[in-house]
Amino acid sequence: MKIQENYTCALLLSMDLLGGKWKMRILWHILNGDNRFSLLQKGIPDITSKMLITQLKELEQSNILTRTVVSEKPLNVEYTLSTDYKGLIPLVEGFCDFSKEYAQQNGISLGDL
Repeated sequence: MKIQENYTCALLLSMDLLGGKWKMRILWHILNGDNRFSLLQKGIPDITSKMLITQLKELEQSNILTRTVVSEKPLNVEYTLSTDYKGLIPLVEGFCDFSKEYAQQNGISLGDL
């Protein structure tokens, strides 16, 4: 992910920061308690380890996530939403609510969330 110095639209920056197949899902899981790598892998079984690592690093590099080493042996790392970006919580929840409503109105089946 490469964040540009200038954007012509705020939504383009948002898409660079949070767009793609995985980042919103990762954020949703972290906000709902899956804050360790192994929990994220279990919660998002269709993501590869390499992709999960890449996405977590990008979210960390953009300061959206904070990575904390809890213990060295065995290595135990927790991810949390940066305190500077707590405003993402209602956005992620809003996207989920919108998707549920859209699915219901259009006969789309969603898994248990």
